[in-house]
Amino acid sequence: MTTLKEKTAKGLLWGGVSNGIQQLLNAAIGIFLARRLTQDDYGMVGMLAIFTAIGTSLQEGGFIGALNKRKDATYNDFNAVFWTSVGISTSIYALLFAGAPLIARFYGIDELTPLARYIFLSFVISSLSTAPRAYLFRNMMVRETSIMTITSLAVSGVVAIWMAYEGMAYWGIATQNVVYITLIAAQSFYFAKWRPSLKVDFTPIREMIGFSSRLILTNVFNIINQNIFSVILGKMYTPKVVGDYTQANKWTTMGSSLISNMIYGVAQPVFTKVEEDHDRQKTVFRKLLRFTAFVCFPLMLGLALTAREFIVILITDKWIESAGIMQVLCVAGAFLPITTLFSNLIISRGHSSTYMWCTVSLCLTQTIIAIVMAHWGIYAMVVAWTIVNIAWTGVWLRLSQREIALRAHEFVKDISPYLLLSTALCVGAHFATDGIANLYLRFAAKIVIVALCYIGILWLLGSNILKESVDYLKPQKTQKP
Repeated sequence: MTTLKEKTAKGLLWGGVSNGIQQLLNAAIGIFLARRLTQDDYGMVGMLAIFTAIGTSLQEGGFIGALNKRKDATYNDFNAVFWTSVGISTSIYALLFAGAPLIARFYGIDELTPLARYIFLSFVISSLSTAPRAYLFRNMMVRETSIMTITSLAVSGVVAIWMAYEGMAYWGIATQNVVYITLIAAQSFYFAKWRPSLKVDFTPIREMIGFSSRLILTNVFNIINQNIFSVILGKMYTPKVVGDYTQANKWTTMGSSLISNMIYGVAQPVFTKVEEDHDRQKTVFRKLLRFTAFVCFPLMLGLALTAREFIVILITDKWIESAGIMQVLCVAGAFLPITTLFSNLIISRGHSSTYMWCTVSLCLTQTIIAIVMAHWGIYAMVVAWTIVNIAWTGVWLRLSQREIALRAHEFVKDISPYLLLSTALCVGAHFATDGIANLYLRFAAKIVIVALCYIGILWLLGSNILKESVDYLKPQKTQKP
């Protein structure tokens, strides 16, 4: 029988491989599109991102988390969620379809009306897969989720690139998302082996609505927080500025989500399985925390170190304005996977209201600061956003102390070796390569210096996380629980 430790390791391994492949595909697709399209093209789609994301969150309804939390989820539970999600998404689309001209008027760009109505179809299609995706998530079917995600990404990327080279501009980016969501929906039914029924009882929805409604509100505020820059920049500046920010944020998100998605795929189900044993849950959390810090700090700080070379080499110097923005966002991105871990712990303990109010408070704080700092330009906005985001880690730590008695010195002890080492190596690599004139050589030198020194120093210091990570990559033997 597979132990929880083996399932967690397998989930992390599959999640890591899957997310790695996804980010490589995203990078390849992004390079082709960024070289072909303009800042204005990305800005057009970026200004609508907040509406699409909120619509998607509302139709999902927090039911994936709610179904995962139920001790014995039945077919009727999943069927009720399916029809509820479809009904919500259809209603929201009707409202946004009618309101599309108002969105276009807000930004002062008439072309946004047909584009919005097309893009908003994605969350209607996504609603069809809420129930089967919940089944995959609840049963930790990371392998199947990885396959359908990679396939959908590859196919939708090819479609977007073809449309871009055919001169369809921002319609290619919009179609990429619609095709991706459609393929995810189709494959989720295939892998989950689940089908809806017209005979539906909505009683489970009433039982789940308290928990799920708090997740909905939380997700909405998370989305506002993630997209507020595009709204403010689109209103106060130009589509070009939105495009530069969108490009910087895209590459940063690709890096941080590589770890966050890998953690998300296993953290909440694992925490739920050991929630009755507080000591064991704390042990599991701290090990995942060390693993997260071990991966996210060198990756994100290294990305900040190489941002200018990265942007120019991959998508040409026409996007150089996005490089400085990307460097600041990467510093915040280094802490986002840790926030993901904290939030999954709190949700697994059934405290969705705590998670909700913490997220709402963070969002309101960052939104106010972004609006105030907007008058000083985009760099002032992202610096302030980053400072608040990092400082808020202390709030998440305080909330987690109530759940698993995680002390501040234990938290610092778990993350500081990786944070301090990554920072020191990135600073050293910057000065060591400053005199290298060749762009490609400087880019490669920075990566090699940081990667080799990071792994070498940790190995010499006898890092358990490094050695266990290496062991998991070797042929597995049956381990004792």
